[in-house]
Amino acid sequence: MDLNLLALETSSSRCGVALLRETDAGSTVCVLEHEGAQEHAERLLPMAGELLARAGLAPTDLHAVAFGQGPGGFTGLRIACGVAQGMGLALGVPVVSVVSHLAVAHETGAEPGDVVLVALDARMNEVYLAAYALGRDADNPWVTLQAPMLIAAAEVVPWAAHHLSIWSASEPVRGLAIGLANGVGDGLVRGDASSLTVATPVLAGDAWDVYAAEMAAPSDWRRSAATRPQARDVAYLARQAWLRGEGAAPELAAPLYVRDKVAFTTAERDRGLGGNPKAAPTWSAPVLEPMAQADLDEVADLEANLQAFPWTRGNFADALASGYEACVLRQAGKVVGFCLVMLAPDVAHLLVIGVSRAHHRQGMGSMLLDWCVKLARAQDLPAVMLEVRPSNQPAVGFYEKRGFQRIGVRRGYYPTGQGQREDALVMQKIWVDEEEPS
Repeated sequence: MDLNLLALETSSSRCGVALLRETDAGSTVCVLEHEGAQEHAERLLPMAGELLARAGLAPTDLHAVAFGQGPGGFTGLRIACGVAQGMGLALGVPVVSVVSHLAVAHETGAEPGDVVLVALDARMNEVYLAAYALGRDADNPWVTLQAPMLIAAAEVVPWAAHHLSIWSASEPVRGLAIGLANGVGDGLVRGDASSLTVATPVLAGDAWDVYAAEMAAPSDWRRSAATRPQARDVAYLARQAWLRGEGAAPELAAPLYVRDKVAFTTAERDRGLGGNPKAAPTWSAPVLEPMAQADLDEVADLEANLQAFPWTRGNFADALASGYEACVLRQAGKVVGFCLVMLAPDVAHLLVIGVSRAHHRQGMGSMLLDWCVKLARAQDLPAVMLEVRPSNQPAVGFYEKRGFQRIGVRRGYYPTGQGQREDALVMQKIWVDEEEPS
């Protein structure tokens, strides 16, 4: 099979052209690049002509023209799209559009099972964010988990942490996860199909550096050196798309715009809309509220999803009726966490606490513990006490990091099934008057 494919990428300040040639003897890719956002229009066609001349090809030898369609700089996107359209129309060849975020994901060298989060700087403290999973289908390996969207930089990490759990249970990702769990290797999941967990994601794109403070990711999330889309990766991805028959008529090619507008109109400014339009909020901060009777169904359902031997709805209702202190964490109108405390004369006893699995490792458990400490201090109590299963090492470690110490054991405290019981570790956090709750 012979294939000559020209790829254009101008979505950032880098102007790149790649020529992919494929014959029975193998394939090669040659690249020319220039840095300078204001020079794309004058540089792009001469760079393409130089690559073709070096290869001894005429424009009429091309089988397809590809371009990085964005999202990215508006002017750059229009230039690459316009040149690709013009060449496609003049030569009678199809045009292949490649999402710029996917080009960055391709550059990471991800392995099957990896989830790649690509975040590109959209200016104004905003980010173009997309997510992909890499499968094992050589002809169509990438699964789009989230198409490029505009999001505030400060929302990226909590949004991604939440959706990583959702993606693990979705199709086709779950099918990939089960295949890996059955012995294919590390990657998206580890464990059996009944307890699939999302692997730590691969982070790519320049926004992780530009907004390092706003986008501080968990320490175990892996960072790639890939920062901006390159023509070479556009060429490789366009080859796969062309082989799948996804080339389009030149007149149908179009840039991918995600930001709807970059400035308010004069009339909008007259109405008091200052500055620039911002990305619509995609992630609301969790809110602590007192637990009410209306919350009991959600709380009991959440508890049942977390524990093998959960509190029942009746247990929670009795606790509220007895005057115990209780709160819920609500996000986007949904209960995602809860906590219930009994205030004894000498100590605050944390009876039950839970956070939705999809919201683990987002600081919500700490918010609930802080509420307990503040509640106890407001009642002039010197400590918060709790019980935890010794077998629940993540929970034990979490409490220890929050300042709780082991002070004893309650024998046979927890049921384990089949008539067996498990001891409980008793843990306690004590403070002195000058200490601030942490």
